[in-house]
Amino acid sequence: MTPELQVRAQLPTLSVAATCTIAAVALAVAMGIGRFAFTPLLPLMMRDGSLTQSASGWLAASNYAGYLVGALTASRLGFSLPTLMRVSLAGTAAFTAAMGAFDGLGAWIVLRGIAGVLSAWTLVATSAWALQHLVRVGRAYLSGIVYAGVGLGIAFVGLFCIAAARPGVPASQLWLELGAAAALSIAAPSYFAGRPLACLAARSSTPLTNCASDPHEGLVICYGVLGFGYILPATFLPALAREVVDDPRMFGLAWPVFGIAAALSTFAIAWGFSHADRLRVWAVSHLVMAVGVVMPSLWLTPVTIAIAALMVGGTFMVVTMTGMQEARARAPGNPTSLLGLMTTAFAVGQLAGPLVSGIIDLLPVGHQASLCCALELAASTLALSAVYLWSQSHRRPTD
Repeated sequence: MTPELQVRAQLPTLSVAATCTIAAVALAVAMGIGRFAFTPLLPLMMRDGSLTQSASGWLAASNYAGYLVGALTASRLGFSLPTLMRVSLAGTAAFTAAMGAFDGLGAWIVLRGIAGVLSAWTLVATSAWALQHLVRVGRAYLSGIVYAGVGLGIAFVGLFCIAAARPGVPASQLWLELGAAAALSIAAPSYFAGRPLACLAARSSTPLTNCASDPHEGLVICYGVLGFGYILPATFLPALAREVVDDPRMFGLAWPVFGIAAALSTFAIAWGFSHADRLRVWAVSHLVMAVGVVMPSLWLTPVTIAIAALMVGGTFMVVTMTGMQEARARAPGNPTSLLGLMTTAFAVGQLAGPLVSGIIDLLPVGHQASLCCALELAASTLALSAVYLWSQSHRRPTD
């Protein structure tokens, strides 16, 4: 036995509950804080005069590009999954705080790019690590707890910004405080992630038959469509709400609603539809998201903003969870590469979203009209992908 295995054998084992908690906290920090904190902080940075609407697009694009780089490199780094989780989480805390410590568009572009890399690494590593353990003991349905971490992290950041965004409090201070919160939150996951899982008797779970032989191309493309379809509302919902609601505490609620819907949806799907065909769940989620994406473009009111937040927030993590589970089922021996490929497609899609929106914005129709056109295009791609996914579900037995 190697020295590393001897050390691991002496470590106390992790329970299934501890595994789910560690993974959920890791995703809450990496995605809720490191990845998506920029969304509720964007109106506050614009309020302070430190960032303009046009400059904010550069920060968003930098983060999306970084996420793409992270997705492309996650399976090639040679780190163990726990090590990659630790490195990524520590970096997320540091670079989140650095957004408040440094000033200027150039520095922020670099920092948001690195944050994108780290969030992709964490998602791939945490998904592979947690799903591997849960499938091994027949508890795959508990993945809902794992992916609820993203929504809970988003909701936490949104509520934090509402509570802390008092007059005279600069956005830079909130970045520093969120970095400190991330550092405190990752202490336990970083320490316990390397411990082995307790050996439990395997229980029956969703069969994996007929998955490994299915082609991956359509799956990967549809996951990329998710990135393209959700990114515009995920980025601009608070800004859209600001156009119809003057009170910053009210328009800021769009983001916590988005996060809470994301967290609750993963619980509901994991428990209520654990034996449903994953592709059908995915298809319905894309269709519901399409309705939520297009709604503000047709009728911009506080009610439609709230409904859109619920429909998009309530489906994007369901698709993330379902997509990761499907990839794990199709590559049970070594899912990291396929998980990385799907995350890459997602990154390409979310990078294409703002680019397409920017091209449409060049048309002489005004910013809001061009954004509405982009939302309608995104909704159309989601609806088409839903049709494809549903058709594919009929070509194999329900698993």
